[in-house]
Amino acid sequence: MLYPRNTTHRQLVDLSGLWSFRLDREGRGRDLGWTHGFEAGEPIVVPASWNDLVTGARDYFGEAWYQTRFVRPWGWHDKRIRIRFGSVNYHATVWLNGVLLGEHEGGHLPFEFDALALREDHNTLVVLVDGAIGPNRVPSADVRRDPLDNFMRPEQTPDTSHDFFPYCGIHRPVIVYATAHQALADLVVRTEVEGDRGLVDVRLHTDGAPEGARVTISGHGQTVWREAAIGADRAALTLELPEARLWSPEEPNLYDLRIELTSGGTVVDAYHQAIGVRTIAVDGDRLLLNGHPIHLRGFGRHEDFHLAGRGYQPLTLVKDHALMRWVGANSYRTSHYPYAEEALELADQLGVLVISETPCVEMYFHPDGLDERLRVWEMQTQALIERDRNHPCVIMWSLANEPHNRRPEAEGHFAHQFRLARALDPTRPVTFVSYLGEDDVALDLCDVIALNRYRGWYSEVGDIGAGIERLSTELDAIHARTRKPIFIGEFGVDTIPGMHAEPPVMFSEEYQVDFLDATIRLLDAKPYVVGAHIWNLCDFATAQSITRVAGRNYKGLFTRERQPKMAARRVRELWHAPRSEEEP
Repeated sequence: MLYPRNTTHRQLVDLSGLWSFRLDREGRGRDLGWTHGFEAGEPIVVPASWNDLVTGARDYFGEAWYQTRFVRPWGWHDKRIRIRFGSVNYHATVWLNGVLLGEHEGGHLPFEFDALALREDHNTLVVLVDGAIGPNRVPSADVRRDPLDNFMRPEQTPDTSHDFFPYCGIHRPVIVYATAHQALADLVVRTEVEGDRGLVDVRLHTDGAPEGARVTISGHGQTVWREAAIGADRAALTLELPEARLWSPEEPNLYDLRIELTSGGTVVDAYHQAIGVRTIAVDGDRLLLNGHPIHLRGFGRHEDFHLAGRGYQPLTLVKDHALMRWVGANSYRTSHYPYAEEALELADQLGVLVISETPCVEMYFHPDGLDERLRVWEMQTQALIERDRNHPCVIMWSLANEPHNRRPEAEGHFAHQFRLARALDPTRPVTFVSYLGEDDVALDLCDVIALNRYRGWYSEVGDIGAGIERLSTELDAIHARTRKPIFIGEFGVDTIPGMHAEPPVMFSEEYQVDFLDATIRLLDAKPYVVGAHIWNLCDFATAQSITRVAGRNYKGLFTRERQPKMAARRVRELWHAPRSEEEP
């Protein structure tokens, strides 16, 4: 699915802003005719979560209705018009002028419908959002407490099986856009490097049977182009860039890829995409970018901020990237769901390496409802790869975070997902992030072994030295058996801002400094460890429990308000490669 852009032959209208909103605690909205529009709604912002905006809805995860009205733009009378949602959590049903457009299940990924019921003047768009959490949704909640399928966490509210708040609502922009009926439908870009040459393989999928395509790549003093005939709504061609400027964190060189579709000698559609020429590969226990070993320094993150919840906020996005660059990070993982497409475009521009992850958090393989969970997981894997595969910043696919892979059947289900991912994109390594380590039945499927480790926090409690010793022994054993690169997806400790102690004790800022210092030094000394991400960039909201003060996970290097804790400067010294001397 193409990201919507304004071009010479495409137009879009962003419906973000103030919408009308109603909770539907009794599930009566359909019977009351709200599908055609409703009165007595209260204002809400789109995009944003409803939980922190609507009074009394903090822990409401049922049905709610959204409504907005708009006018069809001038000149769109002969166009194909679509309505696109960047993310709705968790299930969306959409009506336009009372006509059902369709439904979509699962948050964090885009979906769109043809706006066949669009009128010339006033149009009413209504969205029913079902935010219910449950054992057969992905990610899951209210899961049976079986040692094979659960961390056996203490009781918490809401009863999620994942450690972040299950925010509900329309979380990313809603776009209405127009194209000709003969138009580009999808685009796949893959790059190779041969000596000084960059080879760009371009595959097009079209609607409406245009006759031909002209593909142009320009940038860094070069312009190359080729033309191709379109057959069966498809075309494929390869362009060569002599003396290509490669994309990397040090030099995030981008080229402009422009596609023009023609019919009867006339251009009927135009689309452009920023691309980067680069390669990514695993060689033994090394991770190679453009043929050279790379070491990932960075963070796990969350799309999480005060009032907005999980809603897309450009200000927060820019600030978070500024903080990462100040510390000296070169990468992050989209833990634990796909982030907004705008985040990947910014990472392309800044040269940030991204591990793109599905929303499959703490997948469990108990047979009750398993077919439904597997169906959603497969749908999400495919949608994620099809959305993100043209971004040079994306260097690896993560198919899950901390799945409960104790049951033998988990290996077969993961093998299926790995085959799907590699068929959709054979150019990137594939992994998932395990907490079980050598006991994980699916670990050997990974191109890169990814582990979450909290030695000195959840184990070896309060004893950093013992935790480091055990972590070192475990990593050596896993590497000796697999002979694959190892990546540490998470390590960190809860740290209450302003709490100090001498000697350092758990939850103090001094303990976080010592923990991160010791862990980073150990991991840097292991040549087979290709990177590590601190958990987390910033403190974030989660469920209430006796282990989460004020419903917060305090493992951030920065507070939720984006202010540094003591450890931020220590990590900055250890990574010693900040791009700017400016203070955050």
